[in-house]
Amino acid sequence: MPRRRQRHMAGSGSDGTEDSDSSAEREQTNSSESEGTVPKRQRLTRASTRLSQSSQGWQHSLYICIHVYTYTFAVITVTFTVISRLVLFYFPLDTQDLKRAADHDESPPLTPTGNAPSSESELDISSPNASHDESQAKDQANRDSDKDLSRRPKRRRCHETYNFNMKCPTPGCNSLGHLTGKHERHFAVSGCPLYHNLSADECKTPTPKQIRYKEQVAEIRKGRNSGLQKEQKEKHVEHRQTHGNTREPLLENITSEYDLELFRKAQARASEDLEKLRIQGQITEGSNMIKTILFGRYELDTWYHSPYPEEYARLGRLYVCEFCLKYMKSQTILRRHMAKCVWKHPPGDEVYRKGSISVFEVDGKKNKIYCQNLCLLAKLFLDHKTLYYDVEPFLFYVMTEADNTGCHLVGYFSKEKNSFLNYNVSCILTMPQYMRQGFGKMLIDFSYLLSKVEEKVGSPERPLSDLGLISYRSYWKEVLLRYMYNFQGKEISIKEISQETAVNPVDIVSTLQSLQMLKYWKGKHLVLKRQDLIDEWKAKEIKRGNSNKTIDPSSLKWTPPKGT
Repeated sequence: MPRRRQRHMAGSGSDGTEDSDSSAEREQTNSSESEGTVPKRQRLTRASTRLSQSSQGWQHSLYICIHVYTYTFAVITVTFTVISRLVLFYFPLDTQDLKRAADHDESPPLTPTGNAPSSESELDISSPNASHDESQAKDQANRDSDKDLSRRPKRRRCHETYNFNMKCPTPGCNSLGHLTGKHERHFAVSGCPLYHNLSADECKTPTPKQIRYKEQVAEIRKGRNSGLQKEQKEKHVEHRQTHGNTREPLLENITSEYDLELFRKAQARASEDLEKLRIQGQITEGSNMIKTILFGRYELDTWYHSPYPEEYARLGRLYVCEFCLKYMKSQTILRRHMAKCVWKHPPGDEVYRKGSISVFEVDGKKNKIYCQNLCLLAKLFLDHKTLYYDVEPFLFYVMTEADNTGCHLVGYFSKEKNSFLNYNVSCILTMPQYMRQGFGKMLIDFSYLLSKVEEKVGSPERPLSDLGLISYRSYWKEVLLRYMYNFQGKEISIKEISQETAVNPVDIVSTLQSLQMLKYWKGKHLVLKRQDLIDEWKAKEIKRGNSNKTIDPSSLKWTPPKGT
């Protein structure tokens, strides 16, 4: 504050020189008046006083203006710097753009002829007496500059965005031209002039026949009424209210007779094609049930209805990719899909492998589409399955058989991530082409192996399908007979069997009852060791030999998921 008051009283400029001069004068005046050694100053006239006051006011105003402009310029500079840094931070420049900009700045300016001068001398007007050698040198320099300009990036046109690696599948076609005449290249049969027995030039320039036909159509369409009259509108509304969506709307007087005739012909052609497909069995009207599916090398007959989308369900035959399980409408779409499908095995982690048999753990939350397609496929062969789209709370264990083309789907089972009733299987399926080969027991054995690793007792979720119940009964019977064959003690406990085999005690009791090995005698339940059944099972084991259709616990690389 003292500094500002001193400047204001002094009325000096921005450099501070007048402050020092005025203060020196004031000090000198004060000292002269105090000492009295210097004579008194001469009195200033009234005009000189006014002049001095006006000069001091002008200097003070100039000082204020200079400070205001200086402060404003500083604020603008700081603001521009901050904004530019923010723009560079949120929108960084690409290195290719910087390189192109640098090349553009370093390139020489173009001459009126479009060529860049090779030296500064070429910017001057050449004299008429220039020699022949100098003209040749200039021509050579111009050619060099043209080469340099050819290396610079050019602005891409619309047709240059095509992928030139693609080619038309028509033999002998160079992919030039288009059937519509509006494009320079084509990559499909639908736009190939050669396929339609035409040339690229003929497509660009319409023939006289095409011109006459276009004029005739335009002349016919001129007779179309501009709109419906009041009586016609009332007739259309009455027809719609009477029949609703059960009848086709009235089409008369909506368009020209020529267009209406074309529409009727297209309707007849489409109905004829649909009738041929229905006769061939590819379309089932009204039932909305898929009869067969094409799955890899196999054509499988379906057993039950599956809630595929209606547009696919009414086809009668479905085409499914055996790797990603995507479903399609026709074999052509499937063939194109297989040409670009990159999947060769199920998604997820491979937790088991022995020989050509592998098991993949697929999380329903991470691979939702695959698991939904798997459930829709399984419903075609399962009656009691109700899970289709809510797959996130489940884990899917997909068994595959590998060859040189990929891992082919054998079967799968699903289980809940958090099951309060300790169900180790929610749904299980073996594909029809792999049934009666031992893969069903492998899937069941694998589910109980996971229960053993989790140190839990497991059981399948009810109700079981007919084939599922047969498979589980066969597996439980084999487990119990193997345990009794290896048992050397005198007393058998169902609890001990359950702890060693991870089979639920309820399932053990039901299996013993079906084998007539559980008796009630003198108020106690006794387990009978039927040697005939054990010998029969052992004979089948020897006859079967060392089959690969068994699960090896040492080949399992799996840890229980967290939270289970």
